[in-house]
Amino acid sequence: MCNDSNPTPPPAAIAAEEIQDDNASFSGVSTSEVTPRNIGRRKLTRWLQGSIASSTSTVAASILESRLENGRTYHKYKEGKYWVPNDEREKDRLDIVHNLYLLTFDYYLGNAPPAREDSKVGRVLDVGTGTGLWAIEFGEDHPEAEVVGIDLSASQPNFVPPNVRFEIDDIEEPWTFSNLFDYIHSRMMKGSIRDWKKFLQRCFENLSPGGYLELNDVDFFPLSDDDTIPKESKLIRAFQLCFDALEKLGSPFEEFSLFEGLLSEVGFQDIQVQRFKWPTNTWPKDKKHKDLGEWNHENLSPNLDGLLMAPLTRALDMTQAEVYITAMEARKELADRNIHAYFNV
Repeated sequence: MCNDSNPTPPPAAIAAEEIQDDNASFSGVSTSEVTPRNIGRRKLTRWLQGSIASSTSTVAASILESRLENGRTYHKYKEGKYWVPNDEREKDRLDIVHNLYLLTFDYYLGNAPPAREDSKVGRVLDVGTGTGLWAIEFGEDHPEAEVVGIDLSASQPNFVPPNVRFEIDDIEEPWTFSNLFDYIHSRMMKGSIRDWKKFLQRCFENLSPGGYLELNDVDFFPLSDDDTIPKESKLIRAFQLCFDALEKLGSPFEEFSLFEGLLSEVGFQDIQVQRFKWPTNTWPKDKKHKDLGEWNHENLSPNLDGLLMAPLTRALDMTQAEVYITAMEARKELADRNIHAYFNV
């Protein structure tokens, strides 16, 4: 197997729905009102339980603790390393992101062959497992697999399938797994890993021969194919501030173009890249992208202040009030259906 030398074509432009001026703003429901929807083969689910699974080994109480900062809670283990909260609001958002990926991938848990329901898999590692929803659903689909989810925060539910377990650890520390994995799944880890080459090298060393690594992530800045993002965009300003802050904190949000080269350098073969788009609201004309826009709006709009808060206050010395204002201004553009913005995935 070898890397495909042909450049990956960009996804096609999304047609925008014609919008009357009096219907230009999309007003989504609050995160707490988002309910599961049965679309296609898989029911989009949400797990709202908060503590680590009781089946895992006993851990020090300090690892399970959180710390309060600007009205949100963050992990206390390796305090300050990760910039996203770990409270109930953030758990709800992570489950929305899970639903976004399901809709993007036609209700499969991934694009690598092990993610197909008819595949037989041995050991699986879910990096940055968050609420553990991906690991739980994978374990349910693949009862023959042993699924391990790892995260800095103990945000996983109480009850999990018998073949699923969670570990609280730092993925950037030396890996001590006793056996190799057949499938390593990583999602939304950009901005969290300081040395991507070292991380990818560890993935390579901990995969069985013929094993798969799947990286799913989102580009940082919104784009538009028809130049409808304002020149003095408050949305772009908010993301630029966050981008600069993460660089200052030592966790830069790397571009997609970096990863193909790094994967090849550490030894991966048959590297495949697929591109998708997540609109900022329901502006697209076609149903799938309209649905993606609805879910992505619920991912971002109610949670933008939480995503901005730690980076902007820790690295840029902005006040809590200034972050709220920055998020409020950006939120107006997120809701404007005349702005045909999207994020590359």
